[in-house]
Amino acid sequence: MADAKVIPFDEDRSRSGAQRPGRRRSTGLSGSGRRGDPPVAGEAPVSPLPGAGGGQPSVPGPAPASDPVTGRRPLPDAPEGARPAEARAADGDSVPAGGDSGPGDGGWDRRIAGGLAFLRRRITGDYEVDEFGYDKELTDQVLMSMVRPLYEKYFRVEVKGIENIPADGGALVVANHSGTLPLDGLMLQVAVHDRHPAGRHLRLLAADLVFVLPVVNELARKAGHTLACAEDAERLLRRGEVVGVMPEGFKGIGKPFGERYKLQRFGRGGFVSTALRAGVPIVPCSIVGAEEIYPMIGNAKTLARVLGIPYFPITPTFPWLGPLGAVPLPTKWTIQFGEPIATDGYPPEAAEDPMLMFNLTDQVREQIQHTLYKLLVQRRSVFF
Repeated sequence: MADAKVIPFDEDRSRSGAQRPGRRRSTGLSGSGRRGDPPVAGEAPVSPLPGAGGGQPSVPGPAPASDPVTGRRPLPDAPEGARPAEARAADGDSVPAGGDSGPGDGGWDRRIAGGLAFLRRRITGDYEVDEFGYDKELTDQVLMSMVRPLYEKYFRVEVKGIENIPADGGALVVANHSGTLPLDGLMLQVAVHDRHPAGRHLRLLAADLVFVLPVVNELARKAGHTLACAEDAERLLRRGEVVGVMPEGFKGIGKPFGERYKLQRFGRGGFVSTALRAGVPIVPCSIVGAEEIYPMIGNAKTLARVLGIPYFPITPTFPWLGPLGAVPLPTKWTIQFGEPIATDGYPPEAAEDPMLMFNLTDQVREQIQHTLYKLLVQRRSVFF
């Protein structure tokens, strides 16, 4: 008896799917179909597997062993890597999220095409920038990708309470500030974007100095930062944005190492007045780990005045080791978002009440300070 014609797995599936949409052809590999189904017109019959009965096997030799997990027998003519994603999805096999990523499946082609499309939009100016200079596409695809390795691999940031930031609508995130250089603001921005279920963007309020420095000014605007003034903050909040503020300012970021995790004065409570006028919740945020990246043991005030900067830090490594001394220590970070404080229940004139602003400011500050102490007690080590 002549051997039956062997139909390659991919070819058989593509013809079957094209002629009988919505029905999965039985190959005898699982119990999802009946072995005795008649063949479709124009197709060669599929011979049963060895030992299944009803005829001789089309390919001599012992039957391949079944997979211990899925119970399927692999077909020698169709290695898994050569099967298209559609066939794998039809069989119930897992397909990587976002499509195939391997070079054999065209993943690299799509990545290259996406990169070229991005460059074309940048060259032709076919991209959107809001009134504050925020470039969402550049931030998501370039700036976040540059900072993310520092966030994930170097500082190994752990995020808690991210659900306290609302899924939509405006919110004001108030955090402590430290670290000699404002890396905590960048890590906070990545934490909100990557960990929030809605993938929200944090619009940070920055000091005037940020917007007079060359290069830094442009990057800050593109990343969504804006001047720390009540008017800009209120406009963003009314638009439904998540706005971040660090009321300690330079007093917090430039404090000596001996005063680490001791909150400085929170200004005059302007952030509370802004939240009251916009009617958005205030979300306290505590950051542990940033204080130790550059232990500031001194401040060259004369040199700072000459350079026009708030302080000139002296650390155990800077300026003694030159540029190498500017490398931050790889501390372990924790960012915790606390319970939001509602402001929508106050009347419109509450924003002008100095006593109310003082009380709410003190409440936010005390909640952040208490959480800092709690996180420090729970921390096993500065670096682990």
